[in-house]
Amino acid sequence: MRALAGFWRWRHNPLRRRTDLVEAWLALVAALLIAVAVPVVGVVTGDLSHHALLQSVEEQQRERHRISATVVKEIAQPRLDPDPETSPDRDVQSRVLARWTAPDGTRHRGTVIAELKEPHAGDRFPLWTDAHGEVVGRPLDTATATTHAALAGFGAAAAAAALVEGARRLIVWRMVLRRYARWDQAWEKTGPDWGRTGTGS
Repeated sequence: MRALAGFWRWRHNPLRRRTDLVEAWLALVAALLIAVAVPVVGVVTGDLSHHALLQSVEEQQRERHRISATVVKEIAQPRLDPDPETSPDRDVQSRVLARWTAPDGTRHRGTVIAELKEPHAGDRFPLWTDAHGEVVGRPLDTATATTHAALAGFGAAAAAAALVEGARRLIVWRMVLRRYARWDQAWEKTGPDWGRTGTGS
């Protein structure tokens, strides 16, 4: 709206310079791009990200398996995180030596993080592995994928808007510098005779 008002104001103004009209046109084009093109960029980016992430969800859910592991013994570990905000999450996790059987039937043994507050030998806990028994992270779920895609869309839209506005400001800044340079040139020609009788000033 501000761009439209500025453009309309300079249409028939007798004090209008060519750069004023160019600046008003730039503001109008930037406003239209931000209103039309930026949302399209956000939607397209979000849609593409969502599609790619859903493929990752399918692949991870197909390739990662939730099995049951057995605690052999707890491994003592120093408390590394004194932050009280993260301590509740760490209170239900322990580092243990465990054994498990992979989906392909092979037996494994190793040190893992178990979601057990006070693990004891023989306790069972869930563990995510690949088909060969290698420990992997929990697979991505659809809700998380959708959230990440939405954030990607918002981020792309914000970046596009910043790019458009930054380009407009850069062009206007260059125009202002050129205007000042022309003023300096005009003053150098006029300045020495300023106020003298018979110079027409």
